[in-house]
Amino acid sequence: MYIKEFEVRWNDLDANRHLANSAYLNFMSHTRLSYMMENGFGQKKMVEYDLGPVVFYEHIFYFKEVFPGKPINVSLELKGLSEDGMYFSFVHNFFDANGRNLARCEMMGGWIDLKERKLRGLPDELLASLERLDKTDDFHVLTKEDTRKFDVRPKDLDLMTY
Repeated sequence: MYIKEFEVRWNDLDANRHLANSAYLNFMSHTRLSYMMENGFGQKKMVEYDLGPVVFYEHIFYFKEVFPGKPINVSLELKGLSEDGMYFSFVHNFFDANGRNLARCEMMGGWIDLKERKLRGLPDELLASLERLDKTDDFHVLTKEDTRKFDVRPKDLDLMTY
């Protein structure tokens, strides 16, 4: 399992003096990109392929408050991946210094061609890099239907009438 350690800084706190929601998102994003950079999938490769990540959703479940003073660890596991790598799903867990699980997040995203502005599959070398990430016990191959799992838009909504 890939793990990244973080120090909880003063500016990571919210008005209740515990870890802010935005800090959870930033720590997860940093963990994902750190894994990719350490495995040949960094900014240079994304520029080479004119490729960028797109987040479809991030569902965070909070178990315990996180306060400054001791580092936290954020894990990264692959929960799902489409055959061509276009769609991906990750699970992040947050742990305190004693290994206690503080929060969990399931997220899904895809890769966009930055010239065409359309979703696309990954080049083989990048797909191979992502496939090396440890997988969750419930890992599965993603399809386009998985990306619609949480589509809650009203089917008859016409924004032009508002």
